Amino acid sequence: MSLLFDFLARLSLPALHRLGVVFGWMVYGLSGRYAARLRDNLRQAQVADSDTAYRRLLRANVGEAGKGVLELPWVWLRPYEEVLASVKNCEGWEHVEAAHLRGKGVIFLTPHMGCFEMLSLYIAARYPLTSMYRAPRQRFLDGLMQRGRRRGMVKLAPADMSGVRLLLKALRQEECIGILPDQAPGNGEGTWAPFFGRPAYTMTLFGRLQASSGASVMLCHSVRLPDGKGFTLHFEPLQFDGGQPVEPQLNAALERLIRTCPEQYLWSYNRYKVPRGANPPPTEGVE
Repeated sequence: MSLLFDFLARLSLPALHRLGVVFGWMVYGLSGRYAARLRDNLRQAQVADSDTAYRRLLRANVGEAGKGVLELPWVWLRPYEEVLASVKNCEGWEHVEAAHLRGKGVIFLTPHMGCFEMLSLYIAARYPLTSMYRAPRQRFLDGLMQRGRRRGMVKLAPADMSGVRLLLKALRQEECIGILPDQAPGNGEGTWAPFFGRPAYTMTLFGRLQASSGASVMLCHSVRLPDGKGFTLHFEPLQFDGGQPVEPQLNAALERLIRTCPEQYLWSYNRYKVPRGANPPPTEGVE
C-alpha cells in the first residue's frame, strides 16, 4: 500500500482528480450499502429543491468523494511547500489572526467537507496545532496517515482521555486545536441533537473544551477547485448562545456551512449511527 501511495503522489493533482471521479463511481457501483447510505443521507438533508437537482447533486457528490480519496497521497506525501502552494485563496484568515492575538487558544472546527486535510496543514504552517486523531481501522493506513499529518507544527492527540488532556494543555498554552465536529463519538461521549432534521449523536467534547478554556472558535472548510486547480480555504468566527445547549447550535452551524457546497460533503458517512451501548433517540430505532 505504501508503494501505491508513493506512486499516486507522483501524479499531478488534476490527474488524480480525474481518476478520482472514475474511482468514485466504481465504489458507488460496487458497494450497495455505501451507495444506499449516500443516497439516503443526501435526500434526508433536503439540500436539493427538486428531483432533478437531487440527481445532479448526487452525481457530483459521487465524483467528489472519489477525488477526496485519490488526492490524499498527493496532500500527504508531496513536498510540504508544494502542498501549501495549492491553496489559491484563503478567506477570513484575518479572523484567525485576531483570535490568536486575543489569547486563550483557538478551536478550529471543520466538517468532512472538501479536502479537510488541507486545513490543518495550512494552519500548522503558521501556528502550533494539536489535532484529534483516531487511528484508521485499516492498520496499514496508520503509518501513512501519521506521516502525512505530522507536518508543519502539527501534533496529533489520540481519541482518548490522554488526547483530551493534550488538547486542553494546548489551549492553556494559547495554541490551536483542530476537531472534526461531525464525527460520531462513542457511547457516553455525546448527546442527541438534530442534524438536517434527524437526531445525530453529537460530541460534547467541543463544548467542554471551550467552556473550560474560553478559547475562540473558528468554523472552517476547504473547497476543492475544478480541474485540480487547487483549493480555497474559508475561516469564520463562531459564537454560541450561552443560555442554550451547545450541540444543537453546533449542528445548525454545520448545516449552514454544508449548504454552501453540498456536493463536497461526505454524505456517505454513517452520521446517524447509534454507538454501541448507547440508547437510541426516542423517535429512532437502532440502525
